Amino acid sequence: MPLLRFFLLVLLLLPLGALRAQNRPAAAPKPPTPGARAQPVKGTPVELLHADELRGGDFNGVKIRKLLGNVSFKQQDVLLYCDSAYQYTERNEIEGFSNVRIVQSDTMTITGDHGYYDGNKRLARMTGQSVVMHDPRMTLTTTALDYDLTRRTAFYTVGGHIVDPKNTLDSQQGFYDTNSKVFVFKRDVHLVSLDEQGAATDLRNDTLTFNTISKIAYFDGPTRIKSMQGDLYAEKGTYNTVTRVSNFARNAKIDTPGYLLGGDALVYDQVKLYGVATGHVSLISKKDNVVLRGDRGLYWRALGRTKIFGDRPVVRNISGKDTLYLAADTLLSVETRPGRAVQRPVIYAWPKVQIFRGKMQGRCDSLTYDRQDSIIYLNRDPVVWQARNQLTSDSMNLRFKHGQLERANLFSNAFVIQEDTVQDYNQVKGRNMVAYFRRSQMARIDVLGNAESIYFTLDGDSTMSGLNKSVSATMQARFVDNKIKQLSWLTNPEATYTPVHEIKPENKELKGFKWRATERPTRRIVFGKHFASDIKKAKPKAKAKAKPGTRPKTRPKPKAKTKVRPPATKAPARPPTPPAAAKPAAVATPR
Repeated sequence: MPLLRFFLLVLLLLPLGALRAQNRPAAAPKPPTPGARAQPVKGTPVELLHADELRGGDFNGVKIRKLLGNVSFKQQDVLLYCDSAYQYTERNEIEGFSNVRIVQSDTMTITGDHGYYDGNKRLARMTGQSVVMHDPRMTLTTTALDYDLTRRTAFYTVGGHIVDPKNTLDSQQGFYDTNSKVFVFKRDVHLVSLDEQGAATDLRNDTLTFNTISKIAYFDGPTRIKSMQGDLYAEKGTYNTVTRVSNFARNAKIDTPGYLLGGDALVYDQVKLYGVATGHVSLISKKDNVVLRGDRGLYWRALGRTKIFGDRPVVRNISGKDTLYLAADTLLSVETRPGRAVQRPVIYAWPKVQIFRGKMQGRCDSLTYDRQDSIIYLNRDPVVWQARNQLTSDSMNLRFKHGQLERANLFSNAFVIQEDTVQDYNQVKGRNMVAYFRRSQMARIDVLGNAESIYFTLDGDSTMSGLNKSVSATMQARFVDNKIKQLSWLTNPEATYTPVHEIKPENKELKGFKWRATERPTRRIVFGKHFASDIKKAKPKAKAKAKPGTRPKTRPKPKAKTKVRPPATKAPARPPTPPAAAKPAAVATPR
């Protein structure tokens, strides 16, 4: 009896426990991660919204819905419209015909003649005579376009044309990320950008990235930008189509009708017409073979000026067989301004100017090079060396003709020194001088005012015999083989001759004498690093080969070393000493 009561109690409690279990609340789901982007559910069925007519059936074993008239579909944020369509229900795919249109989130629209949409992969392909993709920032036109609606990326490979309010762009291939609003273009890229006045800038290359928000074009590879102000070239960099500022790297150049400015890097503002070039900067004149090189350059297109500085920039001017090299701390080239009358091309150099041209070298503190008339003006302590001759004055100019030094004008405190073969110094000084050259050699010097001279006479090739000292209002010195051959005193001459044993050291120099050979610039110093490649290296002579069958001669024993004085060139003849009462000759007129 007790056992029967126990079983009855269990049977009564079981429904109550089951009821409590059914009423127990389920575990709460985990909340979504804050900021996480909702991912589309792969394989969500494409929903048919409308069709005027629907036909179903099996075609080649595939179930198809044939939809006609005002057809529309929807899948999450995507709407698809067309005149007619095939719906592959088992594959979740749509094929649309005529007036096909895909809209995503009311911001991006693609239209075409024929479209295919994979609802599982959310991939669309649109083809037709004119496939158009439009978003608020641009319009793309092509004949075939693939679009990933999950990643919001599009690409074409059959040529495309893009238009926004200020730019048009064409390319054979293109990729567009609608999230970042960035295009990547390949092959035959052509960008045309308009400024506020409607002037066009034309960019061409093979690889370009364009941000439709910032309007900045990024390029990698040979790129040319053409505008009314000149052409730009670079192999890497950016171009801002709004500010019209180019930031170029790798072999950058500004190409104008007369000049080519280049460097490792270049920033150029087409609005301000101002550029800054750095690293291996060069300015090339297309008309007269003039090249300027340095480490940094500033370019003012509107002013027609280019300033080059940094680590001793150098000018090279090739003319005939001789080449002029000119180095200074700063170089300024002035060319013709755009839209102005023809202007004289001039180069200014300062300070610590150095010149090298064949047998002629020079230095001064500042210099002006008039390239039209081929005249170089040397200012502030100029010195010119030509062969064994040294020319100094307060200021000086050098005139060239057919690429050869023709004349040097020395103004105020003119002084010419010539080192002879026994290391004595023939000297001529005066108020002003004109030096004439023939075939790059000294031919004649006219001394105009307060002329004085010291000339050492030689016996044989290496023995000094005496000293001629003269004073005259004007004087003329003639040279043969760059050596003084004859002195002529033209007005009120006075001359004395001193034998060698009576010469005193203080009488061997005119007042103001200073031999400055240690300041004479060498080829390597003037060329610097910018034209180091122009220095020709001497080729080693090939050793003569012994004839076959002959024994080489034994080398003789070396003799004791003896000091041998180098042979001296033949000294010029002793100039005649004018008599005290000689009638003065007529003053020579400089050519």
